Amino acid sequence: MFAVYGQEKAIQPEPAKDTPRFTIARLVVGTGIENREPVGVAEKFPSATEKVYCYLEATGIAKDTEIYFVWLYNQEEMLKTGLTLKTDPKWITNANKSLRGLKGYWKVEVRDAAGKSLKGVNFKVE
Repeated sequence: MFAVYGQEKAIQPEPAKDTPRFTIARLVVGTGIENREPVGVAEKFPSATEKVYCYLEATGIAKDTEIYFVWLYNQEEMLKTGLTLKTDPKWITNANKSLRGLKGYWKVEVRDAAGKSLKGVNFKVE
């Protein structure tokens, strides 16, 4: 086999099959959604907060993609909500969770259909 010089850059590896086909432009947690935007965005919430919303803005969605919002409390899975991001330049969605006065550390992860964490956001209930 002969080496061909100058073509190293021309040969591109194919993306891995588990590579997300979209970008998470924004992932935040707040106390509500108004006019399709998150409100009350924070990293800490008082224990009197009844419900929080995880807001996701995804861009460049190349094909319909199944994702999950996974709510973790002190590293234990409390809720998993699935939905499909439709092929589009931009998709905005949210999921919410009643906190039931549970104080401590929370995390919301966005996961792909295989369960791989794509991005997460942490918050604390005091």
